[in-house]
Amino acid sequence: MTAFAEGVPCWIDVTLPDVAAGKRFYGGLFGWTFDDPAGKEYGYYTQAFSGEGEQRKNVAALAPKPDGRMPTAWGVYFATSDTAALLARARKAGGQIIMDAMPVGPYGTMGLVADPGGAVFGVWQGGTHQGFEKTAEPGSFCWTEVYVREADKERVDDFYETVFGFGGQDLPDPGGADFRVWSPAGTEPGEATAVAGRSVITDALPAEMPAHFLSYFLVEDCDETVAEAKRLGGRVTRPPLDIPYGRMAILVDNQGAVFAVLAEPKG
Repeated sequence: MTAFAEGVPCWIDVTLPDVAAGKRFYGGLFGWTFDDPAGKEYGYYTQAFSGEGEQRKNVAALAPKPDGRMPTAWGVYFATSDTAALLARARKAGGQIIMDAMPVGPYGTMGLVADPGGAVFGVWQGGTHQGFEKTAEPGSFCWTEVYVREADKERVDDFYETVFGFGGQDLPDPGGADFRVWSPAGTEPGEATAVAGRSVITDALPAEMPAHFLSYFLVEDCDETVAEAKRLGGRVTRPPLDIPYGRMAILVDNQGAVFAVLAEPKG
């Protein structure tokens, strides 16, 4: 059995052309430390940790791109107790299976899926590696949302709510976009229980932008984090702005991977 409920985001990793450069960037930005990379059979996967001593907890991983055609991007994984069964549901619901159920040694079993709008996500059935040891604290993952085209919105909503059993609730978006949050099966849908969200790609974004997931890391101070990201060679695609949940910004790391940061409201 997984330590995470079905459909809860349980892991995140980034594929990079240069892992050493990624370690310098994210180590400087979030204070992460890193284990030695796993062996060739595991693609030299490098786990990232936040905290020190007994408080040192895994929060993410960095992986070298095995193929230059692969995107430089952060990928999010949703927990499942049965990867094969979930992939079968995803296929039946209109998703495309990018990677069928694949055991990863004793650590767990993964799969990759593209939803009906084209956004790619992972699923993870935990073995010895269940997923995050730390979330929703500074320097760790706190949220993810999928961006879809207006024409695909209803199909995408139906897909996730069928595949994971999510309960959905539409919420007003501060930017005026159509926004929906999803809560795990068996919980009351709403902000208090939400684990992920769906937004719509608006005209403010490039017409060629594909459907995608945007994942957030919690930070102490959004503006200071943005300044540090720029110092480390990153870029800013959405400058800091206040939203009902705090102050956020969207950044690009020093190799092109996009992510967001969020600082909770003060006081």
